[in-house]
Amino acid sequence: MATTPYQQLEEEFRRLHAFRGALATLRWDAAVMMPRGSAEVRGEQLAALETECHAILTSPKVSRLIDRAHANAQGLEDWQVANLREMRRQRDHALATPNSLVSRLAKASARAEAHWLEARRTQRFADFAPHLAEVVALIRDRAALLGQHLSLAPYDALVDEFSPGVLTADIDGLFKALGRRLPALIRDAIEVQAATPPLPITGKFASAKQRALCVEAMKALGFPFDHGRLDESEHPFTEGMAGDLRITTRFEPGDPFHGLFAALHETGHAMYELGLPADWRDQPVGRNRGMVLEESQSLLIEMMIARSRPFLAFLKPHLEKHLGVSGPEWEVENLYRYLTQVHRGSLRADADEMTYQAHIMLRYELEKQLLDGSLAAADLPEAWNESAQSRLGLKPANDVEGCLQDVHWAVGRFGYFPAHALGGLIAIQLWEKLRSDVDTIDADVARGDFSGMFTWLRQNVHGVGAKMTVQDLIREATGRPLTAAPALRYFEAKYLEPR
Repeated sequence: MATTPYQQLEEEFRRLHAFRGALATLRWDAAVMMPRGSAEVRGEQLAALETECHAILTSPKVSRLIDRAHANAQGLEDWQVANLREMRRQRDHALATPNSLVSRLAKASARAEAHWLEARRTQRFADFAPHLAEVVALIRDRAALLGQHLSLAPYDALVDEFSPGVLTADIDGLFKALGRRLPALIRDAIEVQAATPPLPITGKFASAKQRALCVEAMKALGFPFDHGRLDESEHPFTEGMAGDLRITTRFEPGDPFHGLFAALHETGHAMYELGLPADWRDQPVGRNRGMVLEESQSLLIEMMIARSRPFLAFLKPHLEKHLGVSGPEWEVENLYRYLTQVHRGSLRADADEMTYQAHIMLRYELEKQLLDGSLAAADLPEAWNESAQSRLGLKPANDVEGCLQDVHWAVGRFGYFPAHALGGLIAIQLWEKLRSDVDTIDADVARGDFSGMFTWLRQNVHGVGAKMTVQDLIREATGRPLTAAPALRYFEAKYLEPR
């Protein structure tokens, strides 16, 4: 029986899905297992697979099938129509970037990532700078081509890859609303919390014990260790797909919560992948709705759930079991005060929910300057330190705590950082609605039952896949468009409460 153009397209994108899975595994291996000296070889491998993925999307065959499937779309179901739309979207993004540029960028990013790791070790940004400059130049070329093809400004075209349908104007509006209130909220929260400071958490905690704690917490949330792994890397991340999920974290001997909360953050990413519509996982419509939605799910777990009193009540016996701790500093109320402190710090990964927004605003402004050429890669440390002083009220102790703390620019992820801030706002708006709909959520979490929470998320977020735009999904799930108002209410209630 002859297959239709649409059915042939599904087969092409199923093959693309398999290639992307192989890429994910190679990227995971590069960060976790690969010898440092193999970076050049790995760059060639990644470039070959990236080029093959690009060739599928830009082939005359796929374009011809898309046109024919559109001409006969009246016979397709709703999910198939949405899938065809996402196929066209991916094709349009790929057509804007020639194969030669895809290959050059993959190789340059692999080299830059290896030199970023070395620069962190040696604290010599100057050795990394020329490799970052190479990546920036290639991304600048790509943004110009992509923007021209999609009728978007170059930076908006990059943002669209991670936050589909979101424009700089949307980001600016939300940041403006936050910026009016955040400085006073941060100042007031620090003042309120100073009245009853938490007892300090001290000690040395072996990585093996911290890992066992992470595994137990991840299992409770539903992470499937028969189809996934937890490893260690310099920068925590999640790679893979529902059948093969790879999570990494980084343990600090003197801080038992650093690795745990990084792992829980990444578990949020993984649980989103697990909740995507099973029937469409190998198709574009079955993928996540951009990094902005992914970040919303990781921040919801890390910030809203894991730092709540109910979750800490659930976690307390596991802390005692795996870390052998006891005493007043390990009581739930003290842990809550300790883990919800507002502070001005250099590291984004360690930031509280409110100052986190300032960290993202810093990166948002600097990456736009790198791309428009007003900031040279070699001058990034100085510009970073000036912005940190202005936005955070501090200067990083060194470049590892400053412009070398994130891997994203080294691997070409420009336009990515706004998704962190918008993801936080989305998480809060979803959390407000979830709490309204699931009135037993606190009691459920306290006893380690996360089923009600994930049922709601799968019905309203995960199971939608990429069928809707970000804005439509939020409006459908919460009954209102994305605004800063829920976040401001949440910040005030959580951080200004008497302690």
